[in-house]
Amino acid sequence: MPDNDTQNPIELTVVIPCLDEKLTLAGCVREAIDAMQTNGIDGEVVVADNGSTDGSQKIATDNGARVEPVTVKGYGNALRGGIAAARGKYIIMGDADGSYNFAHLPRFVERLRAGADLVMGNRFLGGIEPGAMPWKNRHIGNPILSFIGRLFFNTGIGDFHCGLRGFTTEAYQRMDLRTTGMELASEIVIKSVLFGLRVEEVPTVLRRDGRDRPPHLRPWRDGWRHLRFMLLFSPRWLFWYPGILLMTLGIAVGAALLPGPLPLGKITLDVHTLLFAGVSLLIGFQAISFAVLSKLFAVRAGLYRAEAGFEKWIRHLTLEVGLVAGSLLVAIGLILSIGAVRFWGDQGFGSLQPTETLRWVIPGALSMLLGFQMILTSFFLGVLRLDTRAKSE
Repeated sequence: MPDNDTQNPIELTVVIPCLDEKLTLAGCVREAIDAMQTNGIDGEVVVADNGSTDGSQKIATDNGARVEPVTVKGYGNALRGGIAAARGKYIIMGDADGSYNFAHLPRFVERLRAGADLVMGNRFLGGIEPGAMPWKNRHIGNPILSFIGRLFFNTGIGDFHCGLRGFTTEAYQRMDLRTTGMELASEIVIKSVLFGLRVEEVPTVLRRDGRDRPPHLRPWRDGWRHLRFMLLFSPRWLFWYPGILLMTLGIAVGAALLPGPLPLGKITLDVHTLLFAGVSLLIGFQAISFAVLSKLFAVRAGLYRAEAGFEKWIRHLTLEVGLVAGSLLVAIGLILSIGAVRFWGDQGFGSLQPTETLRWVIPGALSMLLGFQMILTSFFLGVLRLDTRAKSE
């Protein structure tokens, strides 16, 4: 949470995370200050230094910036440290490698003044200069991750990972950011959407950076970290939809095979396929259980707000309801298992006929597994519902 100096408030703080950026830092700081002075914006530049050893700190102060040392390593840590030192009503963050044009700051400030909570830069609308972004990032990584972000979180943001973005101090406090690395870029967008904040975009240009060394970004590693974060914040896509698909498939195939073998052209589906249908149903049920558990945990932890429909539905899913439903499934499984034994007895307890007995055994075993799974899930839901908040004296 920003530790703003309320005695000397200003309109804008530009936060620039920095780690050994002596070749480009001066240009970024001057460009930001010139943009604010030219457009009458009362602001400052804070360089969040993450342990530079090339003299970046002196370069920053010599060019009019305030340096905020951040000893804990990580892109996210550097940004959060810089934001904590900000005095501005609005905060705009941008990289120190010269790839972003800080002359575009007024575009962001204009939207923030108009009521936006988060303003994202869009490099695909503003233009990407030749050599500014590797081909795999421009045509594969960023488009795919942005598409997944739009799909998972129902937002129209076209460039999820643009490093030039602005937000209000109030919005930042509501986000309650937790990540320490590159995932912070995704966390800002995702939490803004989940918390119902007003998000807008402005075009911005991506330039070729001025470094004489490879960037800190590692496309495959950091791309996976962004994707992993989006998946973990979307139990609907990680668990619910796959679970529904697997359960539907298992029920449909199982229902078709319970009466007997199912000829399909030159092949015949039988009890072996029925077994896999049962596995599909079981995995689907577990995935749906994880979706409910993770959603409830996220809501109670304040990671995002609950929809009215979820709150209404989850109230009916009590421990007692789960225990009764689970016990019924276990009972059905036991009855089917006893039926299988009786069927075997009718055959004189001789050699088993798998194509016949397994039509009793598989549904019976599956029903018991689902029942115990439901009982355990219900107890876990009860644990998540425990009120662990400290009581005020």
